[in-house]
Amino acid sequence: MRLKLKDMGKIEAAIVTGNTLAAHAGQAPGSGIRDPQNQDWRRLWRDSVTDPRELLTLVGLENLAESILPRLDTGFALRVPRGFVARMRHGDARDPLLLQVLPQAAELDDVAGFGFDAVGDLDALTATGVLHKYNGRALLVAIGSCAVNCRYCFRRHFPYAEETAAANHWREAIEHLRTDDSVEEVILSGGDPLSLSTAKLAELTSALAAIPHIRRLRIHTRLPVVLPERIDAELIAWLRGLPWPVAVVLHANHSNELDASVTAACARLRATGAALLNQSVLLRGINDSVDALAALSKNLFECGVLPYYLHQLDRVAGTAHFAVDDAAARALVEALRVQLPGYLLPRLVREIAGESHKTPL
Repeated sequence: MRLKLKDMGKIEAAIVTGNTLAAHAGQAPGSGIRDPQNQDWRRLWRDSVTDPRELLTLVGLENLAESILPRLDTGFALRVPRGFVARMRHGDARDPLLLQVLPQAAELDDVAGFGFDAVGDLDALTATGVLHKYNGRALLVAIGSCAVNCRYCFRRHFPYAEETAAANHWREAIEHLRTDDSVEEVILSGGDPLSLSTAKLAELTSALAAIPHIRRLRIHTRLPVVLPERIDAELIAWLRGLPWPVAVVLHANHSNELDASVTAACARLRATGAALLNQSVLLRGINDSVDALAALSKNLFECGVLPYYLHQLDRVAGTAHFAVDDAAARALVEALRVQLPGYLLPRLVREIAGESHKTPL
C-alpha cells in the first residue's frame, strides 16, 4: 500500500469538471491542453482520479464497468492525474494509457513464478530505505508515493511504511552512505522521489553534498510524464544548484504519453544541464509492437530524451497479464534495430534478483 503524501500542505483540491476532462480526452494525443507553469502540481495531485468507475466514465466506457473491473479488491489502489486521463482515447477500451492504470480482474490471478519481491529488493536492503545491489551505486527509496499507480509496478507490494529512506530526516540512510566510500552514485527512487516537496529534496541533497565520495546523482521519476506541472520554478532552481552531474531517468511506455506539456517539462529539465534518459517496460497489449516502440523512441528524442532501457516485465504478483515472452521481445528489438539509428534503440534487459547488473536479453 502506498504511503499518504505528507508534504503536500493543506491546499484545496483543484476543480476540474468531468465534462471538461471528457472533452479533453477526445483530443488527439500530442496536443497541449495545459501550461505547466500556470498550474499548482499539488492541487492537481490532490484532484487525481481514484475511483475506477469515475475513470471509465471520463473516457466514455462507463457501460463496461461490470465486465472490466475486478469484483474483489486487488490491494493496489487506482491513482491517476486528470491530465494523464485527458491523453487517453475517448471510447477506446484498449487505449494504451488506460490499460496501464485501470485495475483489471486478471490482477487477482495466482500465476506460478510471479511473487511479491521479484527483483530482490528486500534482500538488498542495507539500511532503512537503502538498496545496494550494484557496484558503486546505492538506491534510496525516497518515498512510497507516486502520482500514478501503474498496474505493472514492480514495487506494488513493497513495505513502504517500514522502508522509506526519508525516515528520521534521512539520518540512517545518510550515515550508511557516509561510511561506505564505494558508493559514487546515489539513485533517488521510490515511489517517486519528486513526490517529495522541493524543500525536502533540498534537505536530502544538502546532506549528501557533505559526503565527498558521492560523484553523481540519478533521479528515477515518472512525474514529468504524468504530472509535468511538478517541474516548476522551485524544482528547477533546486536542480540548478546541485553540485554533481545529474541524470534524470524518465518512465514513458507509449508515445501517446508525450504531449506538449511533457515536452515543455523536458525542456525545462534539460535547461538545468541534466541528462535525460527514458526507461520503459515491455507490456502486452500496450507497446508490444515495432510501430509502438519506434514511435516512442522517436518522440522521446523530439523531447530531448534518449531511450535507455526496455525492461522485460518484473514478475510481480498481479502483473502476469502484461507479460511478453522473451523470444517475442528479442524479435521486436531486432526489428527495431532495422528501423532506428543505434542511439534510439533501447537495451532490452531483465532484472534478476541477486545478479550484479541488469541482464541483457
